[in-house]
Amino acid sequence: MLRIILLSSLTFCLASSAVSAESGKAPISLHPDNPHYFQWRGKPTILVTSGEHYGALLNQDFDYVKYFDELKAHGLNHTRVFAGTYRENAYAFGITDNPLAPKPGRYLSPWARSGEPGYAGGGPKFDLTKWDSAWFERAKDLLQQASDRGIVVELTLFCPMYNDKLWEICPMNAANNVNGIGAVAREEVYTLKHRDLLDIQIATTRKIVQELKEFDNLYYEVCNEPYIGGFGMEWQHRIVDEIVEAEKKFSHRHLISLNIANGRKKIEQPHPAVSIFNFHYCVPPDTVAMNYGLNKVIGENETGFRGSADVLYRTEAWDFLLAGGALYNNLDYSFTAKHPAGTLRDYKSPGGGSVELRQQLGILKRFLDGFDFTRMKPDQSVVRALQPKLTTYTLAETGKAYAMYFHVPLPRKSKDLPSLLADDIEAVATINLPAGKWQAEWLDTKSGKVANQESFQHKGGDREFKSPKFSNDIALRLLRQN
Repeated sequence: MLRIILLSSLTFCLASSAVSAESGKAPISLHPDNPHYFQWRGKPTILVTSGEHYGALLNQDFDYVKYFDELKAHGLNHTRVFAGTYRENAYAFGITDNPLAPKPGRYLSPWARSGEPGYAGGGPKFDLTKWDSAWFERAKDLLQQASDRGIVVELTLFCPMYNDKLWEICPMNAANNVNGIGAVAREEVYTLKHRDLLDIQIATTRKIVQELKEFDNLYYEVCNEPYIGGFGMEWQHRIVDEIVEAEKKFSHRHLISLNIANGRKKIEQPHPAVSIFNFHYCVPPDTVAMNYGLNKVIGENETGFRGSADVLYRTEAWDFLLAGGALYNNLDYSFTAKHPAGTLRDYKSPGGGSVELRQQLGILKRFLDGFDFTRMKPDQSVVRALQPKLTTYTLAETGKAYAMYFHVPLPRKSKDLPSLLADDIEAVATINLPAGKWQAEWLDTKSGKVANQESFQHKGGDREFKSPKFSNDIALRLLRQN
């Protein structure tokens, strides 16, 4: 009987998409001239944010309007949201007031509650064959509010169960639904082994895709950190196939993302329908160069576990995007249900986030938007020599424009951070440029002010550039004049 209900649901979704494909604007896409970047609403786009811990949709106490207002205020244009098929408890990962851990009675998932008590997280069990209209109404309003503020939403459909406690509160656990589905070990939730569980996951994916088809500020990520769960690509590729099939009658299709690894990994045999390959904790950002030949977007959609200092995540963002990445999402623990504008200061969470950091990431985004970056590519050969020893990354439109970034070297985890930071640095960079008239601007990455600028005529070849004094990091814009 369950299989019949699920197949009927799938048939309804397919029939609906066949007769009523979405109208309106094309969703965010890969840029046609340079697919390492996005195009959205007719403009080349890089996604930059410092976002909450993914609970804005599933946690009814989280005010996403105030949250989006705060992102917009700093020129940030992205957020990552979990769909509600997974949730956390208040003790998970030591996160202060975790948005992914809603209070009893405040958790929304795509599945409706039944009339039978017994859900381990409080309230009635779930009926995995029925939809919760409140979830879909909230999802659509969240997307609309984000759209009105120029914010693109990554909707992450699934997430592994990191431990038994998290599996115990998942609706897909047989103990928490009235359907008897999910009587499996947590390591087998996302495999092709259990047909009844797979059917639920497919039906849920297709329902979400059908309901949210009208939004242009949306793309889908199949699963957060699947490599932690230990399952391979077969199940993920099946979900990708289902998204593609559900959208095949649509006039416009949404981008699909896979989360590949923590740090770095060479991607082999990518699914042709996947356009975004996301990584976590990319210090250094060498995974961009490893996978640049894919000609797709490489993103870093989670940071953290380095400490709380802004400098760590500011430098990480500049490094990643000037290495050729197109998406950066700092995991910002200053956002909670009680602090939707990101004003929490005294948190114990395993990362950072602050108003000041969001201001600084807005400076980075405006700096990159000041270039025709779809004509640029990473080039580490331009800086021929550098004193003192600094970390540097360059994006170049060879012979025309260069975006450069310099900072004191910082390790992946900085227990002794104060001893590594430095003030009153004066850098001397030897940079190879062709002949012509040039303008150089040194940018303070903390204030956004131009610290120094000069115009000069160059005969071609190496030229020394001396920076103004700076603390920890500085950026350089080089533009050839007409």
